[in-house]
Amino acid sequence: MNLDYEPFRYAMIGFYSLKQDKLLNNKNLISIIDFSQTSSEKRFYTIDLNKKEVLFNTLVSHGRTTGGNKSSVFSNKSGSNASSLGFYLTAETYVGSKGYSMRLDGLDKGYNDQMRKRAVVMHNAKYVSDDWIKKYGRLGRSQGCPALPVEISKKVIDVIKDRTVIFAYYKDDGYLNSSKHLKVEALMEKLESQHKALTSM
Repeated sequence: MNLDYEPFRYAMIGFYSLKQDKLLNNKNLISIIDFSQTSSEKRFYTIDLNKKEVLFNTLVSHGRTTGGNKSSVFSNKSGSNASSLGFYLTAETYVGSKGYSMRLDGLDKGYNDQMRKRAVVMHNAKYVSDDWIKKYGRLGRSQGCPALPVEISKKVIDVIKDRTVIFAYYKDDGYLNSSKHLKVEALMEKLESQHKALTSM
């Protein structure tokens, strides 16, 4: 499904880190937005880790200032109209101006922790479609929201809402080397400590 190993690997490291911090629910789902792919590619993935199955693989938009068909610029600032990198925690759903939507909380300080304040949410959009790609050569762009196709948006939101993780990937070394959720040594120490505690009971 065109998902490279690198974004999957980083997503898994973050997933287990967030699990250790007890931030996630028990569904064992990860979602990945691979912003290294173009907007005309199906770059949104939801994976059921229990079943080892891809539940969704679909189109997803990026922000107006993030790029044309290709993503290159990311921001955490209000009014930037850009997408944000890093780990998002899915939150509550609501019905607003964009219809059925889901709020998101950014978990990487300085990279996406202003998402709720910026009203960056997951919603549906008519400009996220194959027809739009055929007409313009790319998807339409949002104000930073990861918008999904109209026909699948509600189904995706209902599956991943309420504390599952979305990892928005781009090969940005500054982010990848600084996110506390991607510190493999720290994660291994936590897992080893947990294992010792369980085996000593």
